Amino acid sequence: MKTPPQWLIFVCIIPLLIGVHPVNGQQRNRDMDNFIKELMAQMTLDEKIGQLNLVTAGEVTTGEAVSTDVESNIKEGKIGGIFSMTSAQRIRAAQELAVNHSRLKIPIIFGLDVIHGYKTIFPIPLGLAASWDMDLIQETARIAAIEAAADGLNWTFSPMVDISRDARWGRISEGSGEDTYLGSRIAEAMVRGYQGDDLAAYNTLMACVKHFALYGAAEAGRDYNTTDMSLHRMYNEYLPPYKAAIDAGAGSVMTSFNDINGIPATANQWLMTDVLRKQWGFNGFVVTDYTAINELIDHGLGDLQAVSALSLKAGVEMDMVGEGFLTTLKKSLEEGKVNEADINRACRLVLEAKYKLGLFEDPFRYCDEARAQQELLNPTHLAKAREAAGKSFVLLKNEGQLLPLKKQGTVALIGPLANTGSNMPGTWSVSADLENTPSLLEGMQTALGSQVKILHHQGSNLLADTVYQDRATMFGRAIPRDKRPEAEIIAEALEIAKGTDVIIAALGESSEMSGESSSRTDIGIPDVQQRLLAKLLETGKPVVLVLFTGRPLTLTWEHGHVPAILNAWFGGTETGKAVADVLFGDVNPSGKLPATFPQHVGQVPLYYSHKNTGRPLAEGQWFQKFRSNYLDVSNDPLYPFGYGLSYTTFAYGEMTLSTDSFKKNDTLQVYVEVTNTGNHEGEEVVQLYIRDLVASVTRPVKELKGFRKIRLKPGESQRVAFDITEEDLKFYNTSLEHVAEPGEFAAFVGTNSRDVQEKRFFLVE
Repeated sequence: MKTPPQWLIFVCIIPLLIGVHPVNGQQRNRDMDNFIKELMAQMTLDEKIGQLNLVTAGEVTTGEAVSTDVESNIKEGKIGGIFSMTSAQRIRAAQELAVNHSRLKIPIIFGLDVIHGYKTIFPIPLGLAASWDMDLIQETARIAAIEAAADGLNWTFSPMVDISRDARWGRISEGSGEDTYLGSRIAEAMVRGYQGDDLAAYNTLMACVKHFALYGAAEAGRDYNTTDMSLHRMYNEYLPPYKAAIDAGAGSVMTSFNDINGIPATANQWLMTDVLRKQWGFNGFVVTDYTAINELIDHGLGDLQAVSALSLKAGVEMDMVGEGFLTTLKKSLEEGKVNEADINRACRLVLEAKYKLGLFEDPFRYCDEARAQQELLNPTHLAKAREAAGKSFVLLKNEGQLLPLKKQGTVALIGPLANTGSNMPGTWSVSADLENTPSLLEGMQTALGSQVKILHHQGSNLLADTVYQDRATMFGRAIPRDKRPEAEIIAEALEIAKGTDVIIAALGESSEMSGESSSRTDIGIPDVQQRLLAKLLETGKPVVLVLFTGRPLTLTWEHGHVPAILNAWFGGTETGKAVADVLFGDVNPSGKLPATFPQHVGQVPLYYSHKNTGRPLAEGQWFQKFRSNYLDVSNDPLYPFGYGLSYTTFAYGEMTLSTDSFKKNDTLQVYVEVTNTGNHEGEEVVQLYIRDLVASVTRPVKELKGFRKIRLKPGESQRVAFDITEEDLKFYNTSLEHVAEPGEFAAFVGTNSRDVQEKRFFLVE
């Protein structure tokens, strides 16, 4: 490695000479400021603009464009970051180009979509949210950071905190569901997990909060589509998880594709500057999503030069793949469409991120092949993945206590999702080793050994339509098609099931039927699979449906006919073993739904925290003329938010309040005693909801404001307490003031958003 310039050595050694530890807050900020001032004084305009250019190495892409001339651009100082390059060896080689062959030897930042694990894959984010376990979620992000950082990466495009209430939208799988409060707590946990206590440590990743903002509210559930909502709804329901992540210290933010109030997010100065920086105090950098600046052209905002200038002025610092900044900003500066201060601001923020990551101190601290060999897929990480998967599964139905099964006899494992290892990690598992990921069949065989004989048959194709199946199994997730007639395939499966004690039907979506650009208008189990399921039920044998999905599905028929349904989402690397753990009783399921399951797709968007109309339907009624309802389906969900069964049962005592009124600076306590009344040790998520009964603006019928996950042995009781303060009662009024208005409120406690007890209280001046 060549010797760095004297100014770089001098600036780096100053803190050591004066005895300042690099993590000492204010001094470190002063050191960083001096360092970057000195560095930027050496930079040409082209080199400053180059820091704003994020390119892809071409391994993993989420769009049509792939960067070219990467090596020569690194040497010329025209690249600030690279994403989708993996392995410590390859990243080290690229970093050496930057620090050995560019003029100022500025290191590159390396990013990847580390969404729910790096090599050890955890459940999809919607599944992790179903655990309602913040410590677990933080730990999965920590493990993801440890693995990715060992392999050379230092930046992740996660967490995705978009609230989504439309199950047609494929990317609901990548977030935490429909609820503002739960989503905010998960956002905080993931940022803490990725970034740790010191971002400059060798085993951290800089978090990138996405997609800012409102992306999950795309019209018609169609990806990349327009979003339109009031400021009142934005501030109260959709923006809080982004702010929670910023408050937790997230180092970067990614723009969303949609427009907001007529201005696409990537060019939206109100959003990127007024809200993000001025209102929330964000001091990191903003990166676009894949070619988002270029896509402003199709939005109708001008040519590439015009939209690049708009984005920079709006508050965007880094251009992902499109190279609009690289190729047009110099001309825009000459023409007065941007100023040098805009470019300097953006360059400084990118350089600050690299400083905070410790890249100027050691450009190769994240490249350690020996550490990678120790960390990637190590037994401790795999054990945590198995635990996380088991805790993410949601037991939707268990008629007659069919589950757990006994570890004996013969089981028929039937369905197109039974023996496809590549689909078990779920969508957005871009670094997973798909060829060596166990299928459900293989995982169950490993977990159960010789105790249970497993007979397998595919039973049906994933989808009847070949073209549709090709679209649904992209990126190495193919499921072999059986070209024989459907009846012949099913008949063969039934013959195998004949001599077994129980049938496990592995059905639902493939991993790529949800995720980016995977919106669906029909969110049921595909017809060909449903016909197989009906035939399996006709055998008279007990049937357990193991459901794979990245979104809420319409399961009205399945709920009415199948005795036991376990929603496994996509559980990651250890899915098969975790399913066996739950089905055969080694793990008692404790997951609770983070998103409402509708009866029919015509109900969506459907979510528990809706507002009342002036003509609400009376509770318990299906239809009443001139009320807000449907002719053909009740307003009710199939499974409400927060729902999930257990192998044991929990009884709730009467909830009590410490007082029926309290002042703004005081605290009100809510108490409830929960008892395990069944025969299994189990976990229960006790949920607290609040309603503001009279306010200056309309308020939701319920809002989650707290939860506790408790573990109880059979017969054991625990008194669960919640504190309610003024902060819990605040909302944004029509002036966007965050206020708590005195008046009457209702508190609800229960096992889900529907099955609750209620008590009233007052907030007084």
